[in-house]
Amino acid sequence: MKKPFSCIKVCGMRQSDNIRQVEALGIDMMGFIFWEPSARYVSQKPDYLPACARTGVFVNASPEYILSTVRTYGLSYVQLHGQESPEFCHHLRQNLNQSGLASVQLIKAFSISTPEDLAPVQKYENLCHFLLFDTKTPLPGGSGKQFEWQILQHYSGTLPFLLSGGIGPNDTHRLQEFHHPLCVGIDLNSRFEISPGLKDATLLKNFLTQLNS
Repeated sequence: MKKPFSCIKVCGMRQSDNIRQVEALGIDMMGFIFWEPSARYVSQKPDYLPACARTGVFVNASPEYILSTVRTYGLSYVQLHGQESPEFCHHLRQNLNQSGLASVQLIKAFSISTPEDLAPVQKYENLCHFLLFDTKTPLPGGSGKQFEWQILQHYSGTLPFLLSGGIGPNDTHRLQEFHHPLCVGIDLNSRFEISPGLKDATLLKNFLTQLNS
């Protein structure tokens, strides 16, 4: 049976042994949060980093901080999870290119609760590689709460997207039933945790097995 999603991202990682456990599940992308107020903030570089694509999650960070972190962690993707404007994305893209980091791709996250929240998305069409649709909450990401996925049927842009926001162990059937031609992957985080930043690898393994069955 064809896998329902081509990209599985596990976000909010920071402990070396846990990184190895989750990487062994064959995921495609691993996220590291570089926003200090987050309970999953990476305050120091782990002793081990995964071979899969590494994504740095930033919230209204400076281009200088982002570029420095990209180099330190060998990031493949920069996920912008704040109020970063299209102009900021353009400027950051230029900085990456000029710094010899042209292969690093941008992901722009949007917080969703109504179809109107999709309105700004079109302004990022030529600036990002992926979009990420998350649940609108007071703080960015990691809330464990879901939004109504059917809202995304109103999305008619050209950029592929990752589905995020409170996806949990009991959502396999619902995910298998969700279809959008531009949904290429899912982002897993807080509902697979033992504690903030520590994932339950067995729970993830069982979930992924069921999802792809």
